[in-house]
Amino acid sequence: MLDSCKLKTGGTLPFGYNKRTNAVGSSNADLLSANPGMYQLDITLKKGQNLAARDRGGTSDPYVKFKIGGKEVFRSKTIHKNLNPVWEEKTCILVDHLREPLYIKVFDYDFGLQDDFIGSAFLDLAALELNRPTDVTVSLKDTRFPDHDMGTILLSVVMAPREEQKEVFQTQSLRLSDLHRKSQLWRGIVSVTLIEGRGLKAMDANGLSDPYVKCRLGHQKYKSKIVPKTLNPQWREQFDFHLYEERGGIIDITVWDKDAGKRDDFIGRCQIDLSALSKEQTHKLELQLEEGEGCLVLLVTLTASAAVSISDLSVNSLEDQKEREEILKRYSPMRMFHNLKDVGFLQVKVIRAEALMAADVTGKSDPFCVVELNNDRLLTHTVYKNLNPEWNKVFTFNIKDIHSVLEVTVYDEDRDRSADFLGKVAIPLLSIQNGEQKAYVLKNKQLTGPTKGVIYLEIDVIFNAVKASIRTLMPKEQKYIEEENRLSKQLLLRNFIRMKRCVMVLINAAYYVNSCFDWDSPPRSLAAFVLFLFVVWNFELYVIPLALLSLLAWNYFLIISGKDNRQHDTVVEDMLEDEEEEDDRDDKDSEKKGFINKLYAIQEVCVSVQNVLDEVASLGERIKNTFNWTVPFLSWLAIVALCVFTVILYFIPLRYIVLVWGINKFTKKLRSPYAIDNNELLDFLARVPSDVQVVQYQELKHDPSHSPSKRKKNNPG
Repeated sequence: MLDSCKLKTGGTLPFGYNKRTNAVGSSNADLLSANPGMYQLDITLKKGQNLAARDRGGTSDPYVKFKIGGKEVFRSKTIHKNLNPVWEEKTCILVDHLREPLYIKVFDYDFGLQDDFIGSAFLDLAALELNRPTDVTVSLKDTRFPDHDMGTILLSVVMAPREEQKEVFQTQSLRLSDLHRKSQLWRGIVSVTLIEGRGLKAMDANGLSDPYVKCRLGHQKYKSKIVPKTLNPQWREQFDFHLYEERGGIIDITVWDKDAGKRDDFIGRCQIDLSALSKEQTHKLELQLEEGEGCLVLLVTLTASAAVSISDLSVNSLEDQKEREEILKRYSPMRMFHNLKDVGFLQVKVIRAEALMAADVTGKSDPFCVVELNNDRLLTHTVYKNLNPEWNKVFTFNIKDIHSVLEVTVYDEDRDRSADFLGKVAIPLLSIQNGEQKAYVLKNKQLTGPTKGVIYLEIDVIFNAVKASIRTLMPKEQKYIEEENRLSKQLLLRNFIRMKRCVMVLINAAYYVNSCFDWDSPPRSLAAFVLFLFVVWNFELYVIPLALLSLLAWNYFLIISGKDNRQHDTVVEDMLEDEEEEDDRDDKDSEKKGFINKLYAIQEVCVSVQNVLDEVASLGERIKNTFNWTVPFLSWLAIVALCVFTVILYFIPLRYIVLVWGINKFTKKLRSPYAIDNNELLDFLARVPSDVQVVQYQELKHDPSHSPSKRKKNNPG
């Protein structure tokens, strides 16, 4: 149970996580000032038996909630289509006194609708014997049907006085300020490659399915892409989970059939017991689906922990000369082909914040800070009742992609609900100036405007440029925790306008060419005619990358000569601020109205159109920003690639290039059966920020005399 408590106290902050309620200890101050009368309740939710059916198919999708004193302290995962679910989930709960019973409620999950109540029960905590594991079976009741049997829930509980655990948790807490040493936050990495499915069950009327896969390890989740109309889908997707427990864990895998406008169909499930797999070795697994048909093929690799840690300011890697030299040696040009996934090293010093927003009725806040790099999420301790907190913490990360964005978010801790948002900054790694302590103005949730307060950070980035360049041409890591897309009129309009602007560039170019044909300007048309004859007569394929290379060089010389033709995109900023205001109105309206769930099918279509517009507009903007030198590293990389392509096309006949390309495509599956397909050009463009991202990532200037609350369109999120 101590491992479970350690995970709760650890560095990650799951989406919607209530920091104080679920943590074993909030900070060192909490442990020292804890009430000696407090108790620690360790619960293992084992399984349910003969639960009441709430779905039309005669089954339920049950999950369990624990409440104490009217406050929710735990929610289990959902077990789909099962009246005898097995959870085997553990949680640690702090109990102020034993007068309040543990309230156990079981619900049936309904996608897009209100969940159905199955039954509830009470556990009298005062009746438990201290320091003794006890197996408990509780019968569920529903006051509307007092004579009906709603099933039973099996638990294992241990109640212990809090003071007996104090010393143990002091040594295991990952955020204690008196450790003065590094603390690894996870024991290793689980790398999973989802290859394919075979012989899946047909769920649609056409005898096929539209399958996708959900994977879960603790709070970490991954959802695959949807492969339409097949019973033998090919996914070929790779993702990583953090491994917190030394003995491993269980990866729960479910397969679903996507149905537009209605609830998705369950195809089957399977599990991977990581404790049964040897480390530092790739395992090919063919897992038969339970409660369904067919199997999944996966590759699973367990590796040692990456260099991700949290420590006090007095202990950091780069100030230790010997350790700094080892890090520099690890990412030196001489080791450019050693472990291509290990691109670089990031150290973040979270020093302090000033003038934060008051989130509590007392005019104070209880701020803590979350530092995120892709799927790595670490957090500081909480500084209570303070608008100018000092954390003085050092975080270290392994860099897998130099084009990642470091996100630092400040929250206010609340005891009885989810943490309140106070501010956020997003910093692209390539824009960081090493060793410089900077004051970053906090932004709102949409990163479109300032909110109250600044945060002081000192960041160092060390990376291997060759590894970073190679990694640029590989698929971008997908974030596991993303906000769910929702329909927004402003977002739909914004994406339409962005795509329209890209299309108008092509239309204006066509008008310009046509004006040359019409001789609207004789000198211009004559020059175009001579250029056309010259180009067509002397055209070779190498001219194409050479022309693109010339465009990059021209824009570069304009920038260094002070004639930067890149315009500040105020149109996108205005649209983002309008969208932010509409989001706030939607949040308020959603408390009163539930019509969006009833129109789910229409919303899904609109969201799809909205996302397609975003992708098309982003693609055009990324191409433009490549040539505009928005990210110099990527523009230089494009120059190198175009130079290489120009030389290749100049010296090698086209037929040989096509022959090599065809042979590579035809033999790729034979040479590497489980290779993940990708397009290097699209992977490259995925690293170039769109106009929206450029606005979100730009740093705001810190003006002490400026009060963001006076801005008309400012919203602190």
